[in-house]
Amino acid sequence: MRRIALVFAAVLATTAAWAQGVPSKYALPIAHVAPTLIDVPTPRGVVEFPVYASADWSQPMPEVKRVVLIFHGLLRNADAYFKAGLQSRDAAGEAGHGVLVLAPQFLADVDIAANRLPANTLGFDYDHWAGGEAALTPAPISGFTAIDAILARLADRRAFPALDTVVLAGFSAGGQTVQRYAVVGNGEQALTAQGVQVRYVVSDPSSYLYFTPARPYPVAGCKQADDWRYGFHAKVPDYVTMAPEALEQRYIHRNVTYLVGLADTDPHHPVLDRSCAGEAQGPHRVARADAYWSMLTARHGSDLNQHFVTVAGIAHEGQKMFNSPCGQALLFGADTCPDLEK
Repeated sequence: MRRIALVFAAVLATTAAWAQGVPSKYALPIAHVAPTLIDVPTPRGVVEFPVYASADWSQPMPEVKRVVLIFHGLLRNADAYFKAGLQSRDAAGEAGHGVLVLAPQFLADVDIAANRLPANTLGFDYDHWAGGEAALTPAPISGFTAIDAILARLADRRAFPALDTVVLAGFSAGGQTVQRYAVVGNGEQALTAQGVQVRYVVSDPSSYLYFTPARPYPVAGCKQADDWRYGFHAKVPDYVTMAPEALEQRYIHRNVTYLVGLADTDPHHPVLDRSCAGEAQGPHRVARADAYWSMLTARHGSDLNQHFVTVAGIAHEGQKMFNSPCGQALLFGADTCPDLEK
C-alpha cells in the first residue's frame, strides 16, 4: 500500500479537560459547514445533521464496499478532516477503491446562527457533544443518536448492497468520541444484522470510559473521577439506558483497536486532560492507554475481542500515526496489525 497523507492532519484538536474549561477560541463560530444533511428522527420530529460525504449517498451506491467515518475534535473543522480523508483514500491506491468517506459535523449553536442555517439543524454546546451530551437546539437529543442515524442509513441494503465494513476512527478528541460510542452506541446492531462488520479505531485519547469506580492512579478528593465521560456515577446522558455491567459485556465483544503512539508521554502536553478525573487514569496518554488495556485484559482475558497496537517514535501526532503502515491497514485494509500487537 502506498504512503498516504493521512486523514487526521488536523486531528490534534484540543482534548484539554472540559472540567478546566475550554479556551474561548473554540466557542467562536466556524466558517465551513457540511453541504449534505441526514435526517435524524426525534420525538419532536425530524432534525438535520450535517455530514461531509465523498459521493452522493442519498442515492444507491452499489460500488461501495467500505465506509470510513472520520470524527473531528473541538474545532468542529470537519471540512479539514474530510479533505485529508479524500487525499488519504486516493493515495491508498487499490485499497481505497470502493471506499466512501464520511465526516460528521457536530455544530455548536453559535455556528447555526452565524451561518444562517435552518432552525431544525442540530446544534450543541461547543464543548459538550463528544460524550453523547444532548443538543441545545432544536431538540435535546444525544450526539450519539445522530451517529445512529448515519449507521442506520448505511445498513440499508437497497442503498449499499455490497457494503461489508464500516470503520469509525478518531485520534485525540475524536478518539474519545469513538471510544465512548463503542461502549454505549446502539447503531452497530443495524449493520451487523445485515452482515456488515463494524470496527472502531481509538487513537491516543486523553481519557477513557471506565465501567467501575476503580482507577489506576487514584487522586485524593477527586469527586469527578467516576462521573460521565470517565465513568457512570453521575451526569450520564439519557441516551444511555443499559447498566454499566451489561454495556461492559457488550463492549468486550466489539471490534475495537487501540492505536497508541509510544512517544505520547508528555504529562504537560497542552491538550492533555489534566483534570483530577483525567489524572486518575494516568500521568500521560501512553500510561492511560496501558492502564485501560490492563484493566480490560485482567477482567476479561480471552473473552476480549479487541486489540492493542503501539507504534514506536510517534508522539501526539495524528498525521504520523495514521500515516504509519498500521494506521493505513486499520482504515483501509486488515482487521488489525498483529505484528505490532501488545
